[in-house]
Amino acid sequence: MYSPQSLHRWGITHSESMERLAYSQAFRDPMAMERANLLNMAKLSIKGLIESALSFGRTLDSDYPPLQQFFVVMEHCLKHGLKVKKSFLGYNKSLWGPLEMVEKLCPEAGEIAASVRDLPGLKTPLGRARAWLRLALMQKKLADYLRLLITRKDTLSEFYENSAVMLEEEGAVIVGLLVGLNVIDANLCVKGEDLDTQVGVIDFSMYLKNDIDDYRSEERNGQIAAILDQKNYVEELNRQLNSTVQGLQGRVESLEKSNSKLIEELAIAKNNIIKLQEENHQLRTENSVILMKAQQRLEVLLYGDLNCELDTYKQSRQGLDEMYNEARRQLKEECQLRQDVENELVVHVSMKQEMEMAMKLLEKDIHEKQDTLIGLRHQLDEVKAINVEMYQKMQSSDDNMRQKNDMIARLEEKTNQITATMKQLEQRLQDAERERASAEDGVRKFKQDFTNKADSLQKQIAQREKQMMQLETDLKIERDWRQTLQNELERERETIAQLTAEAQQINGLKKEFHRLQDENTQLKGICEEQEQALEELGCKLSESKLKIEDIKEANNALQGGQVWLKDKDATHCKLCEKEFSISRRKHHCRNCGEIFCNSCSDNELPLPASPKPVRVCDTCHALLLQHCSSNAT
Repeated sequence: MYSPQSLHRWGITHSESMERLAYSQAFRDPMAMERANLLNMAKLSIKGLIESALSFGRTLDSDYPPLQQFFVVMEHCLKHGLKVKKSFLGYNKSLWGPLEMVEKLCPEAGEIAASVRDLPGLKTPLGRARAWLRLALMQKKLADYLRLLITRKDTLSEFYENSAVMLEEEGAVIVGLLVGLNVIDANLCVKGEDLDTQVGVIDFSMYLKNDIDDYRSEERNGQIAAILDQKNYVEELNRQLNSTVQGLQGRVESLEKSNSKLIEELAIAKNNIIKLQEENHQLRTENSVILMKAQQRLEVLLYGDLNCELDTYKQSRQGLDEMYNEARRQLKEECQLRQDVENELVVHVSMKQEMEMAMKLLEKDIHEKQDTLIGLRHQLDEVKAINVEMYQKMQSSDDNMRQKNDMIARLEEKTNQITATMKQLEQRLQDAERERASAEDGVRKFKQDFTNKADSLQKQIAQREKQMMQLETDLKIERDWRQTLQNELERERETIAQLTAEAQQINGLKKEFHRLQDENTQLKGICEEQEQALEELGCKLSESKLKIEDIKEANNALQGGQVWLKDKDATHCKLCEKEFSISRRKHHCRNCGEIFCNSCSDNELPLPASPKPVRVCDTCHALLLQHCSSNAT
């Protein structure tokens, strides 16, 4: 089998490798083919539901077709591999059994289960299971409840076969896909709906779309759906990591506190035992001294007051016996206390082993989270590429807007020129009208003053009329020119309005690009915070490992009985006297308890305190080998 790191190195994601493995196994196992088909249908239904809901833009109800198909697909996934149970009415396969177990795993699901049981229209377990799925989706906790359920393999094995979807890796993939449904708001009426008699048939026509519809839908909703899915997935992953880290930190702290308390109690018990042994020894010496004195006095006063001395001796002997019995009783109590402390120490050792197992599981979980972070980084690189494309499009739109602004400036210059020519034409028209008025005045004066010159005046009038006709024709031409200029001005104004509308669209694109940049920076910040949290978690794990190793060494030292030198008391190697550093670490000799470097303590021998080979220094190694050889001879 290939590791997730090698698959990422070859450009193959975990989901793709799962699909390939499922397809390769499907030819040999029909249940594997069913699981692969159900996984693909779940992907299609969840993806279609999210895309259609985002384009729909409002709260979903029970009549929404993609939502109905999603519930049908989930029902098929949960029914796969159900065990047939015998009842009074025959054989029965029910979904309500495993879903009802969620109430015991998560107290928050008790409200949903109680609501389903209180619904008056539901008579079958299948109807209750359908109502439970709808209520969990409305609470946006369907993925959380099913994740708790699939983690309890022992519980699910009572309801499902060994090759069911819920007991295999496909179930975990489907639960991971359900996290994306938290962006959907649904308002489903469960009370008046007939859930007992519904027929769950999958409509494949909803997922068999042509290329044109797929292309339009991808252009319309692809980027928005991808960004929302990534954002929600990162938030959910961050929440899960924080919860696991907090739980493990609390457990490690509690174990450290209990370990320190046990060590203190053990030290106190040993001190009490030493004190009682000293008191016992003192009492025995006093008893021997009193016996010697009594014998001396008995020899001196052998024929004196022997009966009185014998009575006093008996009384003193009785008092000493009582004191000795009291000391023995205290010694037994201290031995019992020591036995209890040793039992607690054994319990603590088992707790430490459990903690080491939890640490190993945590390291495995951290490796998996690192793989997911690598996938997220690939997705972030894709988002960056999309942002670069959007930036290039924005630059091209800016260039187009500059060209259109230049065109608007040229059109404004043309309009200014046209208005100037129109003013000139109006001035010329006014001058012509003034000349005409002056000509008419001259005609009237010539009629009054020069009646004899009628022929010449008529000729002049004819000439004036010709000039008037010519002026009128010029005036008509100028008016037509003015009308055409006004039409051109209106057309230029329409083009200006179109250009302003395009400029507003470009401003909207700029705002959308800035919004995408802000979301990109937020996603980068979230990824950096997660990386920093993982680094801190790694540091804390290394510190906890070092503490556990110190505790093991201290316990081994306490069991062996030698004097165990503390780490802070040693700065140089005991043998070569080289200073300790990051590269030259400290190591305890399990025989003498002193601290040496790695080169001076690179030996292992079995000791009486530990049957397994442990680390000893070069001096103890030579002495122990010499002792073993002398014993052998």
